[in-house]
Amino acid sequence: MAVDGLHQIALGVADFDRAVAFYRDVVGLPFIAQFSPPGLAFFSLGTTRLLLEKGASAALLYLHVDDVASETERLRAAGVVIETEPHVIFTDDDGLFGPAGQAEEMSFFRDSEGNLVALASRRTVGA
Repeated sequence: MAVDGLHQIALGVADFDRAVAFYRDVVGLPFIAQFSPPGLAFFSLGTTRLLLEKGASAALLYLHVDDVASETERLRAAGVVIETEPHVIFTDDDGLFGPAGQAEEMSFFRDSEGNLVALASRRTVGA
């Protein structure tokens, strides 16, 4: 058996209801289910699930978006603290992570629980 993708990411939260509202209403992730107690909420990230778990360890999420700059502005307008503005992290000249010549662009923000979260996308250099 080979690993072929990311199934689920667990993210620890201190205020469960506030975190559920943030990811559902501000970030806009599709909500799947909530189990309280014990304090578990699931969201869809395409073929991957995000699990918010009350009291679990912190994690860093990299959320894929089509346009880092516009999503960063949308979150800022919703009152989200932007830690790092959109910028190119890596230019993939050799096609290591996808099509050659594309740049990986990211920005970073804090969620309602203070966790650092990234927005990430790939774009053709110069676009």
